[in-house]
Amino acid sequence: MGHQADPDAGALRDRTLGRFETGLVAANRAIIVIMMVGMVGLVFINVLSRYLLNTSIVWAEELSQFLMVWIVFLGAGLGFREGRHVAVEFFQDLLPVQLRHRVRVGIFVGLVLFLLGLLVLGLRYAHFAADQQTPVLNISYAIPYLCQPLGALLFLCHLWLVRDDFIAGRVEVPENLESSMAEDH
Repeated sequence: MGHQADPDAGALRDRTLGRFETGLVAANRAIIVIMMVGMVGLVFINVLSRYLLNTSIVWAEELSQFLMVWIVFLGAGLGFREGRHVAVEFFQDLLPVQLRHRVRVGIFVGLVLFLLGLLVLGLRYAHFAADQQTPVLNISYAIPYLCQPLGALLFLCHLWLVRDDFIAGRVEVPENLESSMAEDH
């Protein structure tokens, strides 16, 4: 007797994966928004303090720089899945469909390898710098440097979740930021 796949198990897996993906995107966006609001608020308050009170918040510049780097690394995968990265598709679109598919598979494999390398090297770099302290905040350099491996891991998750659409060339590119944000609400 042959083993038959349970169709309900596949549907359950798809629903669970869908919930995970929805939660991942929502959490990723929320963290980025919180970091952006914190960074902008901190810079704004520091500017006001500098001009109105003639004093600066000593740690504001260092923290805002670290927040900006974290935002970039944590937002890269989200930007990829939403088609917000610059892509040169002109030459790719000139290729026959079969070759275009192979090129996209190659790009996918290249991205995975690059991100795995970034993940491993980022962990090694953060570990190497763990005993060093930042000049103003006096925290371990591992904290700001962990954005690289965590961002690579998050990018890998996004890439894996949209892999079929990416390889098929079905990544939607928004016309502009306002129209895509209006669709989200």
